[in-house]
Amino acid sequence: EEIARAAASRATLLIRGESGVGKELVARAVHYSSPRNKNVFVCLNCAALSEDLLASELFGHERGAFTGATDRKIGKFEAAHLGTLMLDEIGEMSPGIQAKFLRVLEGHPFERVGGSKPVKVDVRVIAATNRDLERDVEEGRFRHDLFFRLRVLEIVVPPLRKRPGDIAELANYFLDKFRTETGRKIQGYSEAAMEQIMRYRWPGNVRELKNVIERAVVLCRGTHIEEEDLILTSLSTTGDTGET
Repeated sequence: EEIARAAASRATLLIRGESGVGKELVARAVHYSSPRNKNVFVCLNCAALSEDLLASELFGHERGAFTGATDRKIGKFEAAHLGTLMLDEIGEMSPGIQAKFLRVLEGHPFERVGGSKPVKVDVRVIAATNRDLERDVEEGRFRHDLFFRLRVLEIVVPPLRKRPGDIAELANYFLDKFRTETGRKIQGYSEAAMEQIMRYRWPGNVRELKNVIERAVVLCRGTHIEEEDLILTSLSTTGDTGET
C-alpha cells in the first residue's frame, strides 16, 4: 500500500531499513508502478565511490576535466532523464556533494565536472539508507535541509525478523529458484530445518536468507535440506539490544 501511494507521486522518496532488507526492490517496485515505468531506472551506490568519482558519476564530466577524463561522460542524472534515479547509501555522501545534490533536487540546473554549460533534467529521486540520518544531522555529518528535502515521502522496510510470516515463503521461493538453477532434485526442507529457519534472527535479513538457502542447496546430500545444511551465524541483530 505504501509503495502504491508513493508510486502515484512525483515527490522525492526516502527508503529506510537495515542492510539486506530489500530497499532496492522497493525502489524498483515504486518505479515500475509509477507513470515513469516506461523509462529508465538508474541505481547508484554512494558508499562505493570517493567524492570526486561520485560527483562525476552523478553529474558527468567533460573531456579533460581531470586526469583520465579522455571523453565526455554523461552522469546518472542525465541518464535517468524522465525516469527514476535511486541513490543507495545516501548517508555516505560527502558534504560537498550534498550541497550540489540539494540544488538539483530543488530544480536548479547543474554543470558537468569541468564544464560550464547548465544541464536540466526531469528525474524522480529515490534515496535509501541504513543509517540513522537524524543522528547524522545532529552531529553535522548530514545537511538538515537535504534531510527534509529527501524525506517528503518515506517508506521504512522492516527487518526480516519483524516479518516472521514472510520467512517460510521466502525460504521456499529461494529453494525453488536455486533448485531450478542447479538442477538438484531437492523436495523441500526437513521439519527440523524449517524450525531452525523460523527461529533464527536473520541479522543479514533477506540477503542472508538468500545466501544461506543457495549454500544449502549446494551442500544438501539427500532429498530434503537438513539442519546441518544451514550454515548460520551468531551475529547479533541491528537495533534489537540483547537479542540475537
